[in-house]
Amino acid sequence: MKIRSPIVSVLGHVDHGKTTLLDYIRGSTIADKEAGGITQHIGATEIPNDTIEEICGNFISRLTIKDLIPGLFFIDTPGHAAFTSLRKRGGALADLAVLIVDINDGFKPQTFEALNILKMYRTPFIVVANKIDMLFGWETHEGASFKESFEQQAQSVKQDLDTKVYEIVGTLHKEGFQSERFDRVSDFASQISIIPISARSGEGIIEVLAMLLGLAQEYLTEQLEINEDAPAKGTVLEIKEEVGLGLTIDSIIYDGVLRTNDEIALMTSSNEVLTTKIRSILRPLPLEEMRDSKKKFRKFDEVVAAAGIKIAAPNLDDVVSGSPLRVLSDNENVEEEILKEIEDITISTEDEGILVKADTLGSLEAIVKLLRELEIPIREADIGDVNRRDIINSSIALNENDAHGAIIAFNVNVNPNSQEDLDNSDVKLFKGDVIYQIIEDYEAWIDEMEQAKKKAFYDAIIKPAKFMSLPKLVFRQSKPAIIGIESLSGTVKQGQTLINKNGEYVGVIASMEDKGETLPSIPRGQRVAMAIKDAIVGKHFDEGDELYVDIPEKHYKFIEREFKDKLTEDEFETLHEFLEIKRKQDPDWGKFGLFE
Repeated sequence: MKIRSPIVSVLGHVDHGKTTLLDYIRGSTIADKEAGGITQHIGATEIPNDTIEEICGNFISRLTIKDLIPGLFFIDTPGHAAFTSLRKRGGALADLAVLIVDINDGFKPQTFEALNILKMYRTPFIVVANKIDMLFGWETHEGASFKESFEQQAQSVKQDLDTKVYEIVGTLHKEGFQSERFDRVSDFASQISIIPISARSGEGIIEVLAMLLGLAQEYLTEQLEINEDAPAKGTVLEIKEEVGLGLTIDSIIYDGVLRTNDEIALMTSSNEVLTTKIRSILRPLPLEEMRDSKKKFRKFDEVVAAAGIKIAAPNLDDVVSGSPLRVLSDNENVEEEILKEIEDITISTEDEGILVKADTLGSLEAIVKLLRELEIPIREADIGDVNRRDIINSSIALNENDAHGAIIAFNVNVNPNSQEDLDNSDVKLFKGDVIYQIIEDYEAWIDEMEQAKKKAFYDAIIKPAKFMSLPKLVFRQSKPAIIGIESLSGTVKQGQTLINKNGEYVGVIASMEDKGETLPSIPRGQRVAMAIKDAIVGKHFDEGDELYVDIPEKHYKFIEREFKDKLTEDEFETLHEFLEIKRKQDPDWGKFGLFE
């Protein structure tokens, strides 16, 4: 058995310094060449122990690492895809992670996104608090350890830094993590280390590398054991066109050995298994980044994990990012293994629920896991753009349940031919590149719908109300009775049935008028002329009597159970009076039965 380099994923919000950190370590300028300074593609860099020792100097000499851990293998990902594209069977591809936070900006949406995914996959990580050189009054010491540089700062600067570190501690605590500045950590197994750094000046990077190697040595040696002779296992990062090579795949090999002429199995966008033969394996030199190898790529006959490689092979057109990569073997059914991996995620998961679309298998898995944790049912989950079939299926789901007429689309688009279908449907699309934001938007939409339904139901419930027949304002005695009234409580509405103080039927409100205007309802305190169908003044009630809106028993129970706290004080008093009237006739009226 051989110990491989731990795979380290660098995660964090856009522009918080992920690539700049790696640039300092490898002495390259990848960040300056990216559009807008933001990483556009996934990259991977091997940092051998010689380089780490050169950077860390005497600081690392007390760590007995060299013979155990051969180096560090960094993956640099775009903020939106951090981590989710990079997976292996049963979890995350990375053994360790660096969560980078701008010490001045704190946690941003994509920082929380990354943190929650780390939590989901239970990946050990450290927090790197970057841009300490931007603190007011900070004196830069190029390449120094954090402790050396910190000791030379003014007291006010030290206090400012500690305040900002403890803000990060507080945020992590709210998210369920115990943390502390790295030099104050008492238990590395239970506390997250926060390392303040400047990725530009290199201050604190010594401690970052030492901490990663120390954690790998202390907690991950068994996990890092590989069989150099076993068929390779890996993950596809990107599919790219390369001059002279045609379509190629950038991949991370995390176990076993890969050789030229090996037959490999990959996953296609139609969720099928493709097999192809490797024509050539290309690999950047150590410290060269896969996107920007100054000496291009060197051909290798074989590579052993952990490695970032480019593979040239035929028929790669339909391979998807995030696909598992397996070498065909006589000892195991690799195709069946990949199909099972796909089916775990992409099959219709329940008879009813929402639809989920994502850009990669890893993203899809992260979303599905999260939705299941939130107990949100999933009808179907798949990779690729939203198409006409998805919209039809969501429309069917909508007819069964309003809450299921939704599509969650992570980092994918709507097929241009399907946009009109979507516009003409009632299907709700939640689209974006931050998983947790999309799901929060969906939950907010569900909450709005629930509140709207509750409001509609509440509006339909007959609620307590009463009014007084005003003396000397009888305009007609019957057919219908027309009288002057004053509303005493609640809202009196046309069409409501009325009872008197003895609980006897009086009639139905036919209409209400004030100064020639017909009113469908009136609030407390308003005086109007009211026509009451079936009522006879002097028989069913007298001038000056109070009349009550008759509440059906079922409505009364709903009010008691669901809406009692929404009643106004006058409505509550009227409800109490109404209940007394009803229970004089039937002592059990409105009581909840044993099975209600």
